[in-house]
Amino acid sequence: MRTWRVGTFSMGASLIFLGLFLFFSKFLSLDLAEVLMAWWPVLLVVLGVEILVYLFLSRQEQPILKYDFLSIFFVGLIGTAGIVFAVLSSAGVMGKVEEVMAREVRSYDLPAFSYQTDESIKRVVIRSVGYDMTVEATDSKEVSMFGTYRIESAKKTALLKNAKDIVTTNQKGDTLYLNFKMLPDEMGLFDSQGVVAATVLVPSHVKLEVVGSNDSLSLKPRTLANDWDIESSSAVAVDVMKNSNMTVKTVGVDQLNGEDWKITEEPKGEELDSAGQKSAEYQSGDGKYLIHISNAYEVKLNTNQ
Repeated sequence: MRTWRVGTFSMGASLIFLGLFLFFSKFLSLDLAEVLMAWWPVLLVVLGVEILVYLFLSRQEQPILKYDFLSIFFVGLIGTAGIVFAVLSSAGVMGKVEEVMAREVRSYDLPAFSYQTDESIKRVVIRSVGYDMTVEATDSKEVSMFGTYRIESAKKTALLKNAKDIVTTNQKGDTLYLNFKMLPDEMGLFDSQGVVAATVLVPSHVKLEVVGSNDSLSLKPRTLANDWDIESSSAVAVDVMKNSNMTVKTVGVDQLNGEDWKITEEPKGEELDSAGQKSAEYQSGDGKYLIHISNAYEVKLNTNQ
């Protein structure tokens, strides 16, 4: 007579249930991780039912349970794995892992930003945090910004909801301060730095100061009508029209690109062997308005007809 060992039926039924779950998950577009975490308690139910059926059908006054240890080990191994997944899920670890696996590089438009200026504002100060930026003079009487940002995320919705998420404004006396923020960190240990490319339009009649953070900066002064001061940007490109009325002056720059520079100070001796920084200037027209660039690694001059 064939001997029934508890665990044999459980293992077979468990494999059948697992196969059915995986089969229907393909057609019903179910999350495979959620299916596996929801499936493992069925193992305990099937094993418990098998024990009860064995005891009920046994004709012995004191039935002795006989186990198929290989099957019990297999069921216990899957059950333990399910418990571990459930614990990790309740702790939020599985959610983070799923986010990392589902991440994609997505690009979005920066939220629209504008700040209406009046006669009381004489100076604008911009503080960057390492983003690539273009600053352009405009005849408009407002400071505005537009551009794009790119970030690796599992979400399909924009990370920035409004302009306050990326830039803050404070007016103190005659000065308007624009302070850029880092992109929000939503990925914890798996975060990757986002990339921002912004264009800032500044009224041409106000004085401008840009404090960079080893970033790339493109300047388009156009019809400049005041002084600009640029500090601590790694690479600066200046577009100058030859019929303009300005002077571009650099101090402490390692590399100068462009044919129209006039070198005013070159390193000598030990200075040449160490830093190699130099100073230069370019004048267009009467050179009334000054663009002063300091503590930059590279400055490129583009002169247009």
